[in-house]
Amino acid sequence: MKTLTNNSKCFKTYLPMKDFAAIDFETANFQRSSVCSVGVVVVRNGEIVDSFYSLIQPEPNFYTYWCSQINGLCNEDTDDAPVFPYVWEQIEPLIEGLPLVAHNKVFDENCLKEVFKVYQMDYPDYVFYDTLRAARRVFPHLENHQLHTVAAACGYQMENHHHALADAEACAWIAREIL
Repeated sequence: MKTLTNNSKCFKTYLPMKDFAAIDFETANFQRSSVCSVGVVVVRNGEIVDSFYSLIQPEPNFYTYWCSQINGLCNEDTDDAPVFPYVWEQIEPLIEGLPLVAHNKVFDENCLKEVFKVYQMDYPDYVFYDTLRAARRVFPHLENHQLHTVAAACGYQMENHHHALADAEACAWIAREIL
């Protein structure tokens, strides 16, 4: 059992997650299938044992100003990047048999499902856990529950926010603390 302290309140969690893969996608536009980068951090027995990052040629292949402002990516970054199926071939063996964890799983899970649809790939019904939802329960008094805020509350100083691997690393840290 773990005990976390937040503003003099104790929160207890039972059976912390020891084995999982934290995943984060960045998108080129507002279509969830437009993943343009992915970060994955593999945790086994509570320790980070592997990580993976790749740029991806988005589908549809265009960038909105807003998305580029957030993640810093544009067409020039992904023009020579592989398409999603080739990237997923590298990720799949890393995450085999592991539940996936994301901060705001609705976004990342929908990205994964939509890009699988676009490329007519069979979606294997991955189990997803959500550090955002857990953070709202564990840290109800935080000013917000954004990834960098929750990471800091868990003792992790995040750098390079909205880089898919940096976000996956922060999510993995959070998951080890509160899931």
